[in-house]
Amino acid sequence: MYRKIVADSTANLVDKANKYLASVPLKVITDEREFIDDENLDIEEMSKYLKEYKGRSSTSCPGVADWLESFGDADEVFGVCLTSKISGGYNAAMTAAAQYMEEHPGRKVHMVDTHTTGPELEVLVEKLQELCATDKTFEEIVEEITEYNKHTNLMFALASVDNFAKNGRVNPLVAKAASVLGIRIVGRASEEGELEPISKIRGEKAAIAKLADYIVEEGFKGGRIIIRHSFNENAAKALADKILSKFPDCNLSIDINFGLCVYYAEPGSILVGFEN
Repeated sequence: MYRKIVADSTANLVDKANKYLASVPLKVITDEREFIDDENLDIEEMSKYLKEYKGRSSTSCPGVADWLESFGDADEVFGVCLTSKISGGYNAAMTAAAQYMEEHPGRKVHMVDTHTTGPELEVLVEKLQELCATDKTFEEIVEEITEYNKHTNLMFALASVDNFAKNGRVNPLVAKAASVLGIRIVGRASEEGELEPISKIRGEKAAIAKLADYIVEEGFKGGRIIIRHSFNENAAKALADKILSKFPDCNLSIDINFGLCVYYAEPGSILVGFEN
């Protein structure tokens, strides 16, 4: 039985791809250049270019063919992708799943409707890896990961929303004001799959403290928690210290964001996925 897990590149697993785990790349697009979020992307160079670029930019989700290629020849496929509320990736993945099963009778694909992005996807992938290593049936794994997804969360502290403004999601004047005043946008992924601001906080130290408080308020009691940062390891470690002071035995990891997450969670930002 060949089981495979696939995730779009907002899961930050570009560097962990192997026979049993595929990262399906999204793209960052400007009028001048296109950046593919795969193992060849120079994230620092992309960030520097976007900071200096004055025009509009956008992102592009994987198409049906991209998802089909990621399935390979697996007997059972379990997939996670960026919330359908802000991307068409989930719909493309579902179309690919239906086509794959039609072309290969007996094979099975399940795409998790995650309603989230970033390290919460990574939390789900880690759980899927555990489940796929057992002798549970396909249907049992689907049931368990669906229930588990009800008990995972994403929270964030954004250092800038300039790229949101460049693709029309935020008023440019709001973005400029936040930058000038040193405002951090602290928020979460809502149950409906929207990225929902909760607080606007001046200063990184105060934002990290508030983010730690919100994580506990959202139900974290220890267990799995993944902190991803956009070129801000010091802030990630400061947040980790606050979490570990309350939950010294939790399963905590820190790593850097990849392309799409750096595009939206710009340099200085923090994303956190965790189970409650």
